[in-house]
Amino acid sequence: MTKTPSIGFVAIGRNEGDRFKRCLLSLKKEAARIVYVDSGSADDSVAFAKGEGVEVVALDRAAPFTAARARNAGFDALARTWPDTDYVMFIDGDCELAPGFTGAAVAALVANPSYGAVTGRCRERFPDATIYNRLCDMEWDGPLGEIKACGGIFMVRADGFRAIGGFNPAVIAAEDDDFCIRLRGTGAKIVRLDHDMCFHDADIHRFGQWWRRMTRAGHAFAQVGDLHPGYFLAERRRAWFWGLILPVAALVAAPFTYGLSLALLLLYPVSLWRTRRGLIARGAAPEHATLAAKFLTLSKFPAVAGMLDYKRKKLTGRHIGIVEYK
Repeated sequence: MTKTPSIGFVAIGRNEGDRFKRCLLSLKKEAARIVYVDSGSADDSVAFAKGEGVEVVALDRAAPFTAARARNAGFDALARTWPDTDYVMFIDGDCELAPGFTGAAVAALVANPSYGAVTGRCRERFPDATIYNRLCDMEWDGPLGEIKACGGIFMVRADGFRAIGGFNPAVIAAEDDDFCIRLRGTGAKIVRLDHDMCFHDADIHRFGQWWRRMTRAGHAFAQVGDLHPGYFLAERRRAWFWGLILPVAALVAAPFTYGLSLALLLLYPVSLWRTRRGLIARGAAPEHATLAAKFLTLSKFPAVAGMLDYKRKKLTGRHIGIVEYK
């Protein structure tokens, strides 16, 4: 007789409020094996989870909070309580699980032994609420089929998770990329299914939040690039060139070129136009492509700031802590 696959969920969160409540209730419709890992919330997330009969892990505040640390703690708790769990679904507390994805993910893993992890389409719940939510909605729209990295929301084989030692808790951003690199190193494939997976609520309302989010991305480019030198190479090169080398060269050379070097700054609108054209070619609506191209061009500056901050902390031996934008 074929064994029915056993599924467990690990949700992580920090002060997600009603978004976490939607998340947890969506998980309870799919399985009973649920662990919630809380990273020092000041709201009622922990009380709500306990009231719903969910196992709760409250991370010790003495150690730095990271998503990687939270997911590892959740997996460990799940394995202790339900050691026979075959597949584990990780989800963030600001996401609601889409109906039907759990079954589709399990079916894909069962039918394809070479699949190590599967993910799906992430949708922004309120894409038109702010321009930043719209940018996130476009960011989530990744390619289907075999992919290099799947983000932090996915289903993985429990044995595969154990085989690579889970997440690296020292990685504060793009810890999912580092995880996927190591998982693919075992020969496993990572696949995005043609199925809605979750509804995300970015809840970004201010430019400063977006800037911090891009700073965190730059930090990730540098840290994960240190661990895996060929990874994020193109992203790092683009950030260095557009965010630092080009503007500094144009400004420093200006006194010696009678200001002619400032013409180099015209490369920015050229880059913006090319980016917009590429987004439209991939199916983006023209107005959305214009918005995304503007912010992708601008993002090189906070990305450089994040890369420099990582390098400064590494050289001085300072603690590398999480970069929060909410």
